[in-house]
Order: sequence, then C-alpha cells, then structure tokens
Amino acid sequence: MSIEAAENLRAAEALLSALMGLGLQRVVLCPGSRSGPLALAASRLESHGLALTTGIDERSAGFFALGQTRADGQPTAVITTSGTAVANLLPAAVEADFSALPLLLLTADRPERLKACGANQTVNQEAYLQPACRALLQGPAAGLHDASDERLLRLAQSAMRHALGAPAGPVHLNLAFDEPLHADLSGLPAAAPPAAQELPPLFEPPGLGSLEPLDPDQPGVIVVGPWRRGHGGRFVAALQQLNRRTGWPILADASSGLRGLPLPLVSGYDLLLAEPQRLPPAHQVLRLGSMPASRRLQQWLQTFEGPQLVITEAEPRRQDPLASGCAQHPHGLAAWVELLPSDEPSATSRADAARWQQAETLLQQQLDHDLPLQGPCSEPALARALQNLIPSEWPVMLASSSPVRDWESFAGRQSGHRTIVSFRGASGIDGTLSLAAGIAQQWQRLVLVTGDLALLHDANGWLWRRQLSGELRLVVIDNGGGGVFEQLPIPRQSMDFDRLFAMPQSCDAMALAAAHGVAARDCSAMETLAADLQWLLEPGDAMRLLRCSTDRSRDAQLRQQLRDKPWWEQTPAP
Repeated sequence: MSIEAAENLRAAEALLSALMGLGLQRVVLCPGSRSGPLALAASRLESHGLALTTGIDERSAGFFALGQTRADGQPTAVITTSGTAVANLLPAAVEADFSALPLLLLTADRPERLKACGANQTVNQEAYLQPACRALLQGPAAGLHDASDERLLRLAQSAMRHALGAPAGPVHLNLAFDEPLHADLSGLPAAAPPAAQELPPLFEPPGLGSLEPLDPDQPGVIVVGPWRRGHGGRFVAALQQLNRRTGWPILADASSGLRGLPLPLVSGYDLLLAEPQRLPPAHQVLRLGSMPASRRLQQWLQTFEGPQLVITEAEPRRQDPLASGCAQHPHGLAAWVELLPSDEPSATSRADAARWQQAETLLQQQLDHDLPLQGPCSEPALARALQNLIPSEWPVMLASSSPVRDWESFAGRQSGHRTIVSFRGASGIDGTLSLAAGIAQQWQRLVLVTGDLALLHDANGWLWRRQLSGELRLVVIDNGGGGVFEQLPIPRQSMDFDRLFAMPQSCDAMALAAAHGVAARDCSAMETLAADLQWLLEPGDAMRLLRCSTDRSRDAQLRQQLRDKPWWEQTPAP
C-alpha cells in the first residue's frame, strides 16, 4: 500500500501537538532523513510556541535537553533518526533515570517489513534504551501514518504520564516511518494550534500514618542529599518546621539546594566526621533523598546503630546503598512533618545542635586560615574562593569527579542563597558541557566548574555557543589529567599511574575554546582570581572560559593534610 509523504507529516504533527497540549514546551532536534517528518512538524509548530534547538551530536543533544529539564523540572523532547543515533542517547537516559528527570526520546525507525532483512540502517534500536527508561512506547508497526489522531493522543498521554510519574524519568517513543518521508510544504495549510489536554492522574503514594521509627523528642541528625525533583518551597518550609520542632542539626550536601537558606546547616560535616566521637552522639538519623558523596558520612552511617529513616519525594526506588535496613517512605517530607505533635525541642536536642554549630564555626575558621587567597591555585582553595567570589545571582554547576567533592568538603558556608547544580544520578562526565549549556539556556546564566578531562570528554558541547541565548561561564580546573584518581588508594608500585588512570591529554583547553570563538584567560595564582572572575563574568558573550592550573599530586597531599588536621584546635588568625 503506497502512502503520501503528507500522511507522515500529519501523524508527526498530531503527536507533537498532543504532547504540547499536555505541557511539552521544547524540542532538541538532531539531523536525519528517517526523522524528517518529525523535524518538519517541530518546525511548523514553532509558531505555536514550541522552542526548537538543533544539534549535530545525539549524545550531546541528550545532555543539553537534560540540562533544560533540570532547570525547571519540565520535560524536554529529543528527536533523532534511526540506527546508532539512538544508541548515543543512552548516557543521557541513564542520568535522567537516576536523577528522576523527565525526558522524551523520540526516535525514528523503519517499518516492521524492513526489520531483520538486511535493510540499511535498520537495527534493534527499540532495545537500546529500554533498561534506563520508564517505558518503551511505539506507534503502528507499519508506520506512524497508520495511527488515528485518537491513538496518537493516547500515545502522547502515556508518554507524559510515565515521564512525569513517580519516579519521573526518561521515556522512549520509537516511531516507525515508511517512505516517502519528506512532504512538500508549499501546498499544505499551516499547522493548527495545539489543543490543551488533561493529563491522566499521576501516581500518588499512599497516605503516611506514622512517624516511626524516629522519635521527635529524642536527639537526632538530618542528612540532606543532592537535589531531586520535588525539592521546592514546600520542601524547604517543611524542613524549617521540622528543625523548629526537633532542633536537629541539618547536614546538607553542597548540591542539596539548601546552603545559604535560613536554616542551621552544617556544611563541613565531611571534615567534622573525621572525629565523630568529638561530636554530640546522635540517637537517630533522618535521611532526605539520595546519599551525599562524602565517604566519611557514608562510613559513619554504616556503623550507626540507632534507627534511620529515608524520606524521598515521590521516589519509591530504594535509596539505601549502605544496606542498613532502614525504613523508607516515598511520601515526601511535608507529609511526614504534618504528623509531628506540637511541642518544642528537648533541652538535650538544643544543646546538641549548639555543639554541632560550634564545631562548624571552628572548622570554618580553620579553613579560612588554611586556604587563603594566596599562592598557586589549589583545588581545595578554589572551591572555597569560588563560592565566596562568584556573585550569588550566578548559579553554579559542579562537574562530577573532583569539583563536586571539593565543594562539599571545603567550600564552607554560603553568606546568601545560591543555586548549586550537580548531576550525581550516575555521576558520569559524559555530557558536562552540554548539560551546562542546557541549564544556561533556561536560566540565562550559569558558571560551570569542571575538570580538564570532563570538559574534553564533551568537546562537541562547544557547538551550543551559537544558539545560546543565555550566558555560560566555564571555570576549568586543569590539573593535567584525572585528579580524582590521586585521591584513591591505588598502589603505585611497578605501575604507570598516569597512563593507566590519570590519562593526561595534550589538548589545550584554551586553544579548543579559541577554535570555537570563545574568549579564554589563564589564572595561575590565587591572588589574581578575583580580577580574573570579574573578567569572566562580564556580560555580552554566550561563553567564556577561565583556566585555573593546579598540581594534582600536590593537591592530593593538601586534601589529606586538611582531612587529618584537628578541627577543634582553631589556628589563630595571623
């Protein structure tokens, strides 16, 4: 049975229009022929508010879209052609899965009659993304042209329901298109405006009826992990109410989104827990969300003998990597706090909280003395200085590996609230620059703090510069390789450490920036950092880069010295 190209366009347009009616606002489009109907449909729907961005690298496009989604929690769609293009979406799908971020992956495919018969560019792509996706959805096997508008609406509803469900995450729509693929637009009417549709009810966790196993009248500690979708104003208000009721200190991860808010936070817990016996004994632990990166915190929780409770925000998957057998509730913090009886913190809880704050103050004074704005750049000193010197209106994204760990340990308290972003779902460095570009596109400004290998790993991320409407500023910490491996207990005897682990590369980040028309500047001393940052943050350019050169071996020794130094013996200011 022959079809007309316009039939493919009609179906693609109806599907995208239905997704728009359910809330889809933006699409990232990659090049291809089989995906031609989706590309034309997206272009025609721009006049009705669909934001369309184009990118040549599917892996980079997936991460750019994920950055956009992280910025506001709303789903972004990625359109690709068939074949290995689909496989390149897997890294972004994995991060979306573990970060619980909604992502729609629309991939064009051959019709069923061309499967498993040697047809060019025909692969088992429907299986590539399935392990990381909430659902694999497909149109008619003969081609999307065979679907009625009603079926396309149901397909869109199912996609959005799975993407925004509990937990939110990626959805794969694998869509067959038969030839001819490319319609002549000259004789076709303009695309109709999308009709608003009501999304079917999303998953709601059952009601919460007990505070067990915790007792709000006994001393405890609150541990808040990296941001997850659902941490908003209601979450913060509930946390403030919980603190007023219990007095429990709050150990907040650098990327929790809480630092700088009016809460009695403990930022230096990673260093304080070197001597946990000097801290008030905790009777119970309330853990909010996923686990922070601090190994010391994880070791402390692993040996903790009191009751623990994990509360997540509509995340039913197990979030206890320590296998401690603690209870978990996916109902959200606000629902749990509503069960608290009206009362005041006990005298013991107030005294313990004061001791935690005293320890935090002593530690921060110690770090101020040990990490001054003097001498060669070091990664711990940069983490502390960047937090203090970058204006709070600039959000910061911390690349996985050393930057996020250093910020957690050494950045200290924030004088005002700043949004800190990290992607700790799978902790990969696959799409660092593209993720940052996607966030900057939505928030209009962002500072990315990254290592040299993470930046090089996503070299095609530079290509987003020409389409960026926001301002992205890059601070690349160039330590000549994978500095994080210097911090691991890897025996060096009879081993070529650099070749096997650090893998330093000869590519110059500043030359790479220049090749893409991005202005760059070098910083080699802490004394010049403030002036260099002032240059970096000047308005006008879509991207700018500041390279801070460090010594990874020396920094590994400095980290160990800071971790071993007694925080309770405050060094007097000179």
